[in-house]
Amino acid sequence: MDLWYTEKHSDNVGITMKITKTLFSGKSEFQQLDIVETLEYGKMMLLDGLVMVTERDEFVYHDMITHPALFTHPAPKKVLVIGGGDGGSIREIMKHPEVELAVLCEIDGLVIDKSIEYLPSMACEIDGSNPRVKLHVDDGLAYIRAHQNEFDVILVDSTDPIGPAVGLFEEDFYRLVHAALKEDGIMVAQSESPFYHAEIQKSMFSNLRAVFPVVEMYQAFIPTYPSGLWSFAFASKKYHPVKDFDRQRATERGFTTRYYNEDLHLGAFMLPTFARDNIAE
Repeated sequence: MDLWYTEKHSDNVGITMKITKTLFSGKSEFQQLDIVETLEYGKMMLLDGLVMVTERDEFVYHDMITHPALFTHPAPKKVLVIGGGDGGSIREIMKHPEVELAVLCEIDGLVIDKSIEYLPSMACEIDGSNPRVKLHVDDGLAYIRAHQNEFDVILVDSTDPIGPAVGLFEEDFYRLVHAALKEDGIMVAQSESPFYHAEIQKSMFSNLRAVFPVVEMYQAFIPTYPSGLWSFAFASKKYHPVKDFDRQRATERGFTTRYYNEDLHLGAFMLPTFARDNIAE
């Protein structure tokens, strides 16, 4: 019998892929977690039935949520990731030798545990072996309230604005992030699909502009996310992601990336007109 997973991206459109087996299925106090093996995309993590990461295309998301901010900030020594329990963002952050400490604050410890068990290519830096990485199983809002003026970069590696992630898209949260950043800090957050989530984007970028003087959107192609076109919000107290981008440092980076590069950094901020319209002031 063929087993297929299907996720609806709208009432009339979705994505489907063939599954060979279920590796884990369980429910935490926050959400349903499933890890399955697919023929086309390798292992895939689902939260409440929605694709979070797959082995085949996770590099796009994790490259793009981390490197644009880390190559714009001139000295990103202390970085916080809110969410991101699969560990992929921490893995990319650890490629930057100037980062002295990366903190992962994930509300759901089950996501961390099962990522370490089943997704070691992503979770390789959150297994307790790296002294530059600290894990906190905690609510991100509570954590940043207790850590003001502390971080150079904060990455909000969240799920969609449903369930435990709803508060991570609101102005009050962005004000807490602003307070937790140092005077020249940068925040990046995933900001949904320009094709399917225009209203979410309009609200999100309006909330960000109420808090940060520099707010920009950038994009990446992620095949398993709704529409394949995904976006990120760049919000900064001081640095502009194009005008203040350290191209030389990015060009001379001493590590490999599969999606991000110095040319793509600049091109990612060049938005199609409809995406510009979604976040127009």
